[in-house]
Amino acid sequence: METQHNKLANDKMKTQQLTVLPDEKVSFGQSALLGLQHVMAMDVYVVPFLIAMLIGLQSGQSSALIQSTFIAAGIATIIQTHFCMKLPIAQGPSYVPLGAIVGIYATSGGGDLGWSTVLGASLIGAILVIILGYTGIFNKIVNTFIPPLVGGTIIFVVGLSLMPVGLSNNIFNAAGASINQNIYLALISATVLIVCVMLGAVFHKKGRVFRITSVIIALIAGSIAANIMGVLDLSAVSQAKWFSMPQIPFADFGFTFNFSAIITMVIIYIVLMAETTGTWFAVSNVIDKPLTDKQINRGVIGEGIGCFVASLLGSTPVTGYSTNAGVISITGIASRRVFIAAGFWFVLFGFSGKLAALISAIPSAVIGGVFVIVCGIIAISGLQVMKNEHIGEKEMYVIAIPVILTLALTLLPKDFLYSLPTTVQYLFGSPIATAAIVAILLNKLLPSVK
Repeated sequence: METQHNKLANDKMKTQQLTVLPDEKVSFGQSALLGLQHVMAMDVYVVPFLIAMLIGLQSGQSSALIQSTFIAAGIATIIQTHFCMKLPIAQGPSYVPLGAIVGIYATSGGGDLGWSTVLGASLIGAILVIILGYTGIFNKIVNTFIPPLVGGTIIFVVGLSLMPVGLSNNIFNAAGASINQNIYLALISATVLIVCVMLGAVFHKKGRVFRITSVIIALIAGSIAANIMGVLDLSAVSQAKWFSMPQIPFADFGFTFNFSAIITMVIIYIVLMAETTGTWFAVSNVIDKPLTDKQINRGVIGEGIGCFVASLLGSTPVTGYSTNAGVISITGIASRRVFIAAGFWFVLFGFSGKLAALISAIPSAVIGGVFVIVCGIIAISGLQVMKNEHIGEKEMYVIAIPVILTLALTLLPKDFLYSLPTTVQYLFGSPIATAAIVAILLNKLLPSVK
C-alpha cells in the first residue's frame, strides 16, 4: 500500500512539473513563440553544413541542402506530432548517417551521380522503415527487449553521449571566438536559463513566463553578450535573400538505385531506429505518458514517412531530437500545438534564406551553454525511469557497461574509427545505438540473481 501511495505521489509531482500538457490548447501567438524556442535550441543547420563540407559542395549547393533540410525537418515534425505518433516530438537531420552518406557519395563517383545514389538509398530505406511500423514488427521488438531498466539506461546514455559533444564542439572548440570567450558565452546562456527556470519555480504563476520562454531568453542574452564581445557575425544575414525556392526533385536532382548503397542505408536506418527509441522514451518519461503499442508503431511509420519526404526534397534522413525532451522538462510546455508551430517555423526558414541565416548566426557557444543543461536533464530523466527498479548484481552491469561504452565511443579517436570495417564504423559512429544494443543483449544474456 505504501508503494502504491509513493507511486501516486510521484505521478502527481511529475504532472505538476508540466505547465501545459500535450493535448492542451495554446494560443496561436504563444505557440509561435514557444515553437520558435524549440527551433532555436536545435542545430538543424549543422548536419547539412557538415555534409556539404565533407563532400565538397559549392556554396549554392550547400545553401540548397540547408534549405531542403529545414523544410524536411518541418514537414516531418508536423507528420509525427499531428498525424502519426501524436506526441510532442521535433524531427531533425540525424548525425548517424554522416559516414554512410560520405562513403556512398565517394564510392558512387561523387558529383550528381554520387548524390542521387545517396538519395535513392535513403528513399528505399525509408520505405522499409514504414513497412516495419505498419506490420508491427518494431513494436514487438520494443516490448520484448526494452523493459524499464533498459529503457532508462538508453535515456541516460542519450543525455550522457551528447554532453561531450556539446562541451567540445559547441563550447571549447567552437569557431569564431577564443576559448575564453566561448566559455564565458556558454556560462552566460546557461546561467540565464537556470535563473529563468528558478524564477518560474519560485514565483509560480507570476514567474511562469520566465520558465516557458527560458530557452529563447537565454539564447538572446548569450547573443547580446557575443555582440558586446565582438564575436557575433551577422554578415551572412544581410547578404541572404528573404525568399528563395528550394530544390525540385527530378529537375535539380534525381534518384539512382544501387544495391550496395541500399543495404548500407538499411543498416543505418536500423541504427537510427535504435537511437530514436531512446528519444521516444525520454519524451514519454518527461510528459509522464507511457508509450502504447499503437504509438510505437505509428511512430515508426512517422519516422519512415519523414525520411521518405526528406529524400524526395533532396535532404538526408530525419529523426526525433532528444534535445526537445530536455526543453520540455525545463519549460514545462509539452503542447503538441507548440511542436506543430515549430514545424511551420522550419518550413518558413527553408523558404527564407535570411531567417535561416539568422538562426545559424547564433554563436555555437551560446547554444552549447543551453545544450549541456538540456543533456543533463535528459540523463536525469533516465535515472527517474530506473529509480523504482531493483538494482542487483546483473542490473549494475546492464547499466554500467553501456555507460562505459557510450563514453568510450564518444571519446574514440576518429582516425581509429575510420580504420575499422565500414559496417562497424556505422555502428560505433552512434554511441547511443551501440549502447542500446549492448544494454538489450546484457539484459537478455546475463543470469538474474535472486
